[in-house]
Amino acid sequence: MGNKVLITGGNGQLGRALKQLFEEDYEVISYGKDELDVSNYNEVKKAIRLNLPNIIIHTAAYTDVEGAEDLNKKELAYLVNSFGTRNVAIEAEYANAKLIYISTDYVFDGEHIKKINEFTSTNPLNSYGLSKLEGENFVKNFHSKFFIVRTSWVFGHGGKNFVNTMLNLSKSKDELRIVNDQIGSPTYAIDLANSIKQFSSSNLYGTYHVTNSGECSWYEFAKEIFRIKNIEINIIPVTSQEFPTKARRPKYSVLENLSLKLNNFEAMPHWKNALLRYLE
Repeated sequence: MGNKVLITGGNGQLGRALKQLFEEDYEVISYGKDELDVSNYNEVKKAIRLNLPNIIIHTAAYTDVEGAEDLNKKELAYLVNSFGTRNVAIEAEYANAKLIYISTDYVFDGEHIKKINEFTSTNPLNSYGLSKLEGENFVKNFHSKFFIVRTSWVFGHGGKNFVNTMLNLSKSKDELRIVNDQIGSPTYAIDLANSIKQFSSSNLYGTYHVTNSGECSWYEFAKEIFRIKNIEINIIPVTSQEFPTKARRPKYSVLENLSLKLNNFEAMPHWKNALLRYLE
């Protein structure tokens, strides 16, 4: 097995964390969206056939959940998340490379208040979730050596995320209203990258849920951010109804990392521990 890794979406939070980590042992080719448009099949074909990587980590995605509900943007979401993933899957198969596709908790409806494992039926509530699920289906249909990685509430260096948003808002506001009825598992990009690196060297293919352990609401997440940073701010828990959005979101999207456990991979650290490391 050679040791060349190609990363799409290389300038995102996860892309950066992966590049840094894999560079320790691999030759890494990383493409940002300006360098590789995954929705263009010829560009994908050229990039993969030029480099012939052994592992492809496909993180590139259209992630504007609200935007994806607009008609013209909905098409863009499918173009990037569904057909872009098909393009990568076809060429990854041609190159005989392992393919790791980053998916999302939004492939579920979150109607049941119990942890969602890899065997739970999918049922996306919004266009973004649907487009990512179609990406998963293209991976299964066109590739033979794949890892589908579903994750949630990702925060990391070099990107827009909830933690940075909260810290920025606290500079200009002394009161924030935060949703308290959506529950999930925050995930540190570096911990996610570590887990991906671990199973990428194996042949234990399949679908994996990879999030930090523990669960919280957005309100509880915000409270912990301000506690760690010793920021005095009044946060008021509110319901989702008080913040109407075009895209419906799952109420409960805590993913159970069952495949990690059953395949004897390392358990993920608790989200509070991860947040502490990120903020330090």
